[in-house]
Parts: sequence; structure tokens; C-alpha cells
Amino acid sequence: MIDRDWGIMAEAPLWNRYFRTIDDDGNLASATHTSFGDVRLMGMYTGLSEDMSTGLQFGLKLPTGAFNESLLDRDTQIGTGTTDLLLGGYQMGQEKGWGWYAQVMWQHAFNERDGYRPGDSFDVNIGAHYDGLLNSLRIVPVLQIAGSFRGIDAGDKSDPDNTGYERLYISPGLQVIATTHFTLYGDLRIPLITHVRGLQLVAPALVNMTVGYSF
Repeated sequence: MIDRDWGIMAEAPLWNRYFRTIDDDGNLASATHTSFGDVRLMGMYTGLSEDMSTGLQFGLKLPTGAFNESLLDRDTQIGTGTTDLLLGGYQMGQEKGWGWYAQVMWQHAFNERDGYRPGDSFDVNIGAHYDGLLNSLRIVPVLQIAGSFRGIDAGDKSDPDNTGYERLYISPGLQVIATTHFTLYGDLRIPLITHVRGLQLVAPALVNMTVGYSF
């Protein structure tokens, strides 16, 4: 829901996570976990500029996702178990069918949960889109560069020697404006630079699908 200066939104990600490892007895073990992750409740202030192209974002990440599934370490669980502060901002521009945007977001856990507190994260996204392609079908191609920086985890059940990273992705995507209220978006994140602390699982690529509804 958005008015002239304020807006709110909620995100409820659905995860399917498959994990395979060697257990303490040297046997191959695997697990599949599917559940909703940590819900994000976000507010937006869009009144920094007359055309609403500059704004602030703020909100909370709630501990709704599972964080005690078998075989998974705390840093690879679907949820963190913590309540986190979200603070960020954005800038957008539009000219002759072309649009661009830049967004930053900082995430900080308020608390430790069951011996674990995730490190702070900082995300930067810079992207462009072209509204003139297949405009009659309301299909918008998008290309973005995304940087993600994660600090070291803390707590008795954390693994500080093997957490924390810096990543840079290029991400082609497609937005489909299905109706006045519904929007579909998908992208493929291809890593350009990946640097992790210690030993960590790193995906060769990330696929994102988003369904949006505006009131």
C-alpha cells in the first residue's frame, strides 16, 4: 500500500533447501527442507523528492523461519531465529523508455537466539530496465549489478572462522505486469566475484522468483 509519502510492504519467502554431507560416522546423509523463511515487514518514505524518485526504507525481519532443522548448521538454516533491523534507501530515474535505480540495505540482528547471532549484512543494487520492449504485453527486461557483504556470525553455535563474505553478481531478469495489482519478477544471479571466509558452501548461480501484489 502506497500513498503520496508513505508505503508498506511485506515479504514472505518460500525456500526449498537440499543439503548433502558426511555425518560423524562417515556415512553419506542428506536432507530436504521446504518452508517459509523469515518474513520482512517494510515501510517506505517516498517524500524526499517531488516526483517520489528518492526514498527511505525501514523495517524488521521477523524470526518466522525454521532454524533447527537436522544436518544444517545455523548459518545455512532457512531462518536465523533473530529479529533484525532493516534500514536502506533508493534512487530512481526515467527517460525515453529507459529507467534506472540504485538501492542500499543494511541488516542488523537485535538479539542472539539459541546461541547464534548472524553478522550484519549490507547489500547494494544498481540496475536498469527498458519499458519500450514488448510494451503492449507489459514485459520489462531488467539488468542489475548486485553486491552483498556479510559480517562474521557470533554466539556459541556460530562458526566465526567460516562465516562472512563479499559477493558481486550480474543479474539479468524479467518483470511481467500481469494486472493492475499483480506483478511477476524473476532473475538469474551469476557471480562475478566471490570471496568467503574459511570454508563455505557457495552456489554457482541463484534463481529468484517474486510475486507482488499492490493494494
